[in-house]
Parts: sequence; structure tokens; C-alpha cells
Amino acid sequence: MTGPPLTALVAGFVAVLVGFTSSVVIVFQAAAALGATPAQTASWIWALGLGMGLTSLGLSLRYRMPVLTAWSTPGAALLASAGTGGLTMPEAVGAFIACALLITLAGATGWFERVMNRIPQSLAAALLAGVLARFAFDAFAALPREPAIVGAMCAAFVAGRRWWPRYAVPGVLAVGMVVAAAQGRLHLGGIDWTLATPVFTMPAFSLAALVGVALPLFVVTMASQNLPGVAAQRAAGFDVPVSPAITTTGVATLLLAPFGAYALNLAAITAAICMGREAAEDPARRWWASAAAGVFYIVVGLLGGAVVALIAAFPKELVLAVAGLALLSTIGSGLATAMKDEGEREAALVTFVVTASGLVWFGIASAFWGVVAGVIVRAALRR
Repeated sequence: MTGPPLTALVAGFVAVLVGFTSSVVIVFQAAAALGATPAQTASWIWALGLGMGLTSLGLSLRYRMPVLTAWSTPGAALLASAGTGGLTMPEAVGAFIACALLITLAGATGWFERVMNRIPQSLAAALLAGVLARFAFDAFAALPREPAIVGAMCAAFVAGRRWWPRYAVPGVLAVGMVVAAAQGRLHLGGIDWTLATPVFTMPAFSLAALVGVALPLFVVTMASQNLPGVAAQRAAGFDVPVSPAITTTGVATLLLAPFGAYALNLAAITAAICMGREAAEDPARRWWASAAAGVFYIVVGLLGGAVVALIAAFPKELVLAVAGLALLSTIGSGLATAMKDEGEREAALVTFVVTASGLVWFGIASAFWGVVAGVIVRAALRR
């Protein structure tokens, strides 16, 4: 077996960089709202990083397909608001365990996979394009704020696609780092690489936490995270067994919940970085990207105390630009698949627009509502 291509390693690194920088602040806010100490907050990063890393690496090796997991970002936002209502850390851990059991049950019984099998391919592709579109918008919206960094990265992307398409994204990242370093914006020297220490919290179970936190956390994780995660895999042409993957994330959450892993799920946005042509020209070798991301997640988890400094070392606009440019081809492929069937074009377009709108209703993100709207339009037009 040949080793991983360089593009896959870079794609894995970019996926982890985007995954952490896009939402780790919300995780910190959730921990702070629950009264976490600095040691407990570092333990959360340890548990989440280890959980994402081991499940991503294990599932990628098991199926030889790009399978990437992530923490539940809407779940962290939910916890940040729940903590202000007087929820204690032990009660929160009890809710994490209950949520993990529900995720495991959803995977083991196969009911979630049965739901996913009823979503047409055109709607799944439109859903993926809608989920990723925001990152492309953000990339170009960052151009007026950082014209030198983002402009140079855009030029590197065009040049890369023209002359060395396999290495376009690594070139974009390299150019962005060089320009940021030349401006004195890249600070990698002051990072403390001390290993994180896990902190165990004894769970406590209360009806209020189960009803007010565990159930909503389960719903938003399945609807806003796992649903687009499976759609991303299928839109990219990877038929990953859904039930075992969901069960794996549930079991991992269950084992790591006392240390701060509140909810693990399949990734969509960062997974798309690992599933596109930029990761590897041969689809059969793209699993190397998610496996590499798994290793990076494990390292970051073990070095939980260094996460904040590491993230601060990269300018925000650099991360936005490399994410948006890396996802352009995946967005294009998703839109092409979604619009291919003229009979389902309007339903797919509604799915894309609602998903890309960023709508949040009843605490559930736009990915779920995009599918709902598309299914309704499709059913109405077919009748």
C-alpha cells in the first residue's frame, strides 16, 4: 500500500484548522456557562479532540473511505444558553450521557439510516452545496478586510488550478502563511505545548437536565449535524454505512462524556474538504485525508492547553479564505448534481436556498429546514 499523498495530508490539516477555528470559541463559551474551571475546559478539548481523532481515524481505516467526525456546534450553542439557567456541570455531564445513549440507539436500530435513504440524491447534493456556500461567501467577504492575504491566496488558487491543480489548495495555504508571516501576523513561537490532563466529573441526573438539555442536544445533533454529514458523504459518492458510523460516535461520546465530550457526530463542512478532488485525484485515496485529520485531532486534543494560542496564531481571514477556496469545487459538483434532473430542479433549488440562508428555527439549523422545504416542494410538484 502506497503512502498518503501530500494533498491528502494538507487537506486533513486544513479540515482540522477550519473545524477548530470556526467554532471552538462556542465550546469555550459553553464550558464557561456551566462553570468550568480552566482545567475542566482543557479537559473538554482533550476529550473532544481525542474523540474526534479516534473515531475519524478508526472509521476511515475501517471503511477506506473519508469519514470525518466533529463536535456538535449547535449543541455547544445550546449548552451556552442552558448553563445560564442554573445547570451545574454534573447535571450537564448526566445530560451528555443521556444524549450519547440516544445517538447510539439511533445508530444501532438503523432508524436514522432509514430516514436518510428516503432523501433523494438531488436534495442531498443541494443540501451539501447550501451548507458549504457560507464558507465561500465568507472567503470573498474577507477580501476588503485583508486584501493582501486574501488577494494573494485567490491569485494562488487561480494559478494553482491552471498549472498544478493537484496542489492548488496546499499552494493557497502556503501563500497565505507566507504573506501573514511577512506582515508579522503569524505567531507560532509563543505556544505552550504542555499536555492536557483529563478531569473526570461525576454525572448527576435530573429531570430538568434530561428534558431541557439531553433531548434538545440529541435533536440538534442529529438534524443539524448528522443529517448534512451523511448527505455530504453521499453527494461525494461515498456510500459509508450510516448506522455503524452513527453508533460509533454515540459510543465515543458515552465513554468520553464525563471528561467533557458533550456530543460527537459526523462532519459535513470539514468532511467535504477531505472528500473533494483537492484531497486526492483518485477517490479511493481520499480516505487518507480524513485519517490524517484524525491524527491531527488526537494531537490537538492531547495538547488541549495550546489550542487557544495555536488558533490565535493564524489570522481569521486566512482560515476563511483557505476554507472557502478549498470547498469551491465541492460546491460546484453539488450544484451540478442538484440541478441535473429538470423534474427535481425547483425542489433542489429551494433546498439550497433555505440551507444557505442560515435559518435557525426552534434551535435547529438551516440544514434540517432545507431538507424539509425541499421534500415539501418536491411532493407538491410531483402531485
